Amino acid sequence: MSHTPHELAADFPEFAEKIQVLKASDAHFAKLHDAYHEVNRQVHRAETDVEPTGDEEVEVMRRERMKLKDELYAILSK
Repeated sequence: MSHTPHELAADFPEFAEKIQVLKASDAHFAKLHDAYHEVNRQVHRAETDVEPTGDEEVEVMRRERMKLKDELYAILSK
């Protein structure tokens, strides 16, 4: 298990500029982006024991993060 935050620009460097453009111009993308980063921070804090969290709750957060990431990738790859 990695304790490195899954930042979108780091995970999708080929879309870094497009991420910035869409955050500023597409309200739906911006909302998904904000939700992704919120759950990503929660997962990172749980994984590093900054905020100890039960295993089941962490798994639910990870699944939500993956769902949001898939949605964001679908938009980025259009």
